[in-house]
Amino acid sequence: MRKIQLTSLILAVLFMVSCGGLNKMKKRASEIKYTVTPSPLELHADSVEVTIAGKIPPKYFNKKVIIEATPVLKWEGGEKTYTVKKLQGESVQDNNTVINYTNGGSFSYNAIIPYDKNMRISDLEVRVKGYVATKPEKSVDFEAAKVAQGVIATAGLVRMDSKGIVGKDKFQRITPETQYAEVLFAIQNANIKSSELRKEQIKALKTYIKDVKADERRKFKGVAISSYASPDGNEAEINAPLSEKRGKSAESYMKKEFRKVEEAANNENFVSYKATAEDWAGFKELVQKSELKDKDLILRVLSMQSDPAQREQEIKNISATYLALAKEILPKLRRSKINVNVDKIGYSDEEIKAIYAAKPDSLKIEEILYAATLFTEADKKIEIYKKTGEIYPKCWRAFNNAGVFLLQKGEVDNAKAELHKAKELAENNTIVLNNCAAIQIRKGNLDKAKEILTAAAGAGDEVSYNMGIIDIKKADYAAAVKDFGSSCSFNAALAKVLNGTASEAAKTIDCSDDKATAMGFYLKAVIGAKNDDSDMVLNNLRAAIEKDASLKAMAKTDLEFAKFFANDSFKTIVE
Repeated sequence: MRKIQLTSLILAVLFMVSCGGLNKMKKRASEIKYTVTPSPLELHADSVEVTIAGKIPPKYFNKKVIIEATPVLKWEGGEKTYTVKKLQGESVQDNNTVINYTNGGSFSYNAIIPYDKNMRISDLEVRVKGYVATKPEKSVDFEAAKVAQGVIATAGLVRMDSKGIVGKDKFQRITPETQYAEVLFAIQNANIKSSELRKEQIKALKTYIKDVKADERRKFKGVAISSYASPDGNEAEINAPLSEKRGKSAESYMKKEFRKVEEAANNENFVSYKATAEDWAGFKELVQKSELKDKDLILRVLSMQSDPAQREQEIKNISATYLALAKEILPKLRRSKINVNVDKIGYSDEEIKAIYAAKPDSLKIEEILYAATLFTEADKKIEIYKKTGEIYPKCWRAFNNAGVFLLQKGEVDNAKAELHKAKELAENNTIVLNNCAAIQIRKGNLDKAKEILTAAAGAGDEVSYNMGIIDIKKADYAAAVKDFGSSCSFNAALAKVLNGTASEAAKTIDCSDDKATAMGFYLKAVIGAKNDDSDMVLNNLRAAIEKDASLKAMAKTDLEFAKFFANDSFKTIVE
């Protein structure tokens, strides 16, 4: 009996000694040093990561004790707990970081928690409890140590304004037309034969001129004549002057035809001609289309000989073939080619608007798509594109463009429905793919959006812009700067701020559409704080709050301005 009592007494004494050591550690808890990185904490990729380096003093850590250290981010009305870090004394048989009693020791810690907007004004504290390894139920709570203050949430300013790409219309108000005819000449002759003027081509040309003259939506631009001699005979002495005379004959004839067209007759440069001494290009074309026995041999001579005289001689040496050439090919090259050029004038903007209002289905597809560009209101554009989809249900641009402007309005689900129709019609179209990715970004599906954007490469600058948004949300700020490139936008400037190049960010915001907006000024105030430029901070913050008074509360709790919290001018601006 005595032996049992003695054993119990020894155990009780040992426990009291251990507890005494634990209480001593509690009293000296302030000697544990914590270094927090970053401090203040920062929002990145929708999370708040903390890294803590801890240092334990010598002759502090009881050999039989386990400590559980829990970082907690605490704010008014709530808190968020990080994972637990366990440390143990030398005699503890466990797998935690061991701290030597005599020399002390150190530990490292890293963990992440999701961001909450209330964390902007918060305290990071380390809550510690200790216990003898054999008696975990007898734990002792140490006094919590405040180790950092607040969360900088500048990355949260990113705008999820993913951009869509409109499928452009191909409307042309002025469409060029050409009516073609040619007249052939006898060998070594420049007079137009009457039989040539009775050809169907010339008759059609005359009819065309009359039709254009009577059509108020078509306007003559001019007549271009190209005149040639066939590549036989002396080039300088015969063919050059001959082609010139043929050009003048054709010019005279066309001027006569256009005397009835007042606006053309009054323009001395309306009819013009160009003379080519020898039509080798036409010769080659006709030979290629022919069924001449030795045409490959002739084409080889053309490719190997650049001198016209040598060409002609070598072709003449192919005696039988040359006779066929003289009969079938060369007569067709003694010609003047006539092109009457006309501008066909389409509807004016006002006419297109009026037709759309009265009878939209009478507009051609490019005309009705163009009609949408004549209005600035998103709702009107959406209406027109939807109407286009009704009239032309196989036009992917109609559904795509309706989706783009619905997205601009923030109607993400409606935009998605329209883009789904566009994708059914043009599954691999890079413009449509970019726009589908833009929808995924708005819905927060960043991995899916990135996958789609990769397939949309080349569709436009919007692809890179949208990728830049994802980069910021993923906290890859260097990639974001690269993707935004030379873009002048709020997000491009923000990326540079987050990437540590605030001075460059100021130039970017100044060339953007946000340079005079509330958030544009606010971001410039942040840039000023990073550059320790008090004037830049105060002036831009004042301008921002003048445009949006709600930014007072935001600035008052923004740790980017922590150095200015005690500044009287800052207080005046945010109060």
